[in-house]
Amino acid sequence: MYSYWEQTSFIDNADVIIIGSGLVGLSAALHLKRRQPLLKVLVLERGFLPSGASTKNAGFACFGTVSEQIDVINRSSEAEAMRLVNYKWRGLQKLRQNLGDENIGYHQYGGHELFMTNEADAAKIAFEQIDHLNKLLQEAIGEPDIYAVADEKIAGFGFNKVSHMIYNRFEGQLDTGKMMRALLYKVYRLGVLVLNNVQILAIEPGHNYISLQTTQGSFKAGKVILATNAFAGQLYPELDVVPGRGQVLVTKPIPNLKLKGTYHFNEGYYYFRNINNRVLFGGGRNLNYKAEETWEFGHTDVVKEKLISYLNEVILPNQKAEIDYWWSGIMGFGEQLSPIVKELKPNIFCAVRCNGMGVAMGSLVGEEVAELVIGKI
Repeated sequence: MYSYWEQTSFIDNADVIIIGSGLVGLSAALHLKRRQPLLKVLVLERGFLPSGASTKNAGFACFGTVSEQIDVINRSSEAEAMRLVNYKWRGLQKLRQNLGDENIGYHQYGGHELFMTNEADAAKIAFEQIDHLNKLLQEAIGEPDIYAVADEKIAGFGFNKVSHMIYNRFEGQLDTGKMMRALLYKVYRLGVLVLNNVQILAIEPGHNYISLQTTQGSFKAGKVILATNAFAGQLYPELDVVPGRGQVLVTKPIPNLKLKGTYHFNEGYYYFRNINNRVLFGGGRNLNYKAEETWEFGHTDVVKEKLISYLNEVILPNQKAEIDYWWSGIMGFGEQLSPIVKELKPNIFCAVRCNGMGVAMGSLVGEEVAELVIGKI
């Protein structure tokens, strides 16, 4: 049983409960308190730290490679692809405005798309689309000359088996841990309460309130926001959100590491960067989509072997880098590339499915769901 003080100060009387303390959930809390300072906002988190990908992602502040843009256009339309670019661009600017570049370790070193020696056809298709995409993206984000061929830079990075490269000078990188700490401090200062190790078992509409049954007892609020991204389907299976596990490694420090900026290849399914003179390298979900459609953290031998192979043969050839960290994060994907931001049921809202672009989208997704809630208060 909770004491009177615990019940009255920590559990009772929340106006809004947000489920999930990742980038989306805390961004929603931040916007709610800025717009309605008197609102009592409570955030419930199932883990010791945010459980999905917010503290586990690679820290890429990016809005898409040429190959990714071509894929989106082929799957939908130019208009839809540019709408998504604009959304991700605005989301990144919102993140930077909310927290400040220094507080999140943001640097705009640029992004690079690599094409292997056996991908000459893919490189040719991408190169042919650069001028057209630059015109489209200039309208979408207001910046000119975004993509450019940069084959002459390949040798300087020390890569092997890479024959072509496209550079995007507007992409950046950040420190994921600093980002989430800065966001937590910001919402704390505004009076938001965050409780960890609280797993939601059921969401039950009541008379003039929503009741949340959890592993720590029952909570009540006037409004509830579900911001658990990939895990949303555990509570609402009808949502088009499929989990996608991303596996990541970080090497031990490497003297004179030449990497600067972010790097993608194979349509963005593999990605790496320099982090404190170590290589962070992740991806491989496309090797077996079904195996990675899981809510379970962990690794598979097939992905680990492929990452190690690329690391030793392409990124750091002949260096025999030692691996210091392995981890995984769970992202949320769906048939539609736009996030789901809507009222699921009366007074129950959701902001989920960032399709692996949570850093770019999350701040704006959180703000949008907060506005939906404010409109119903």
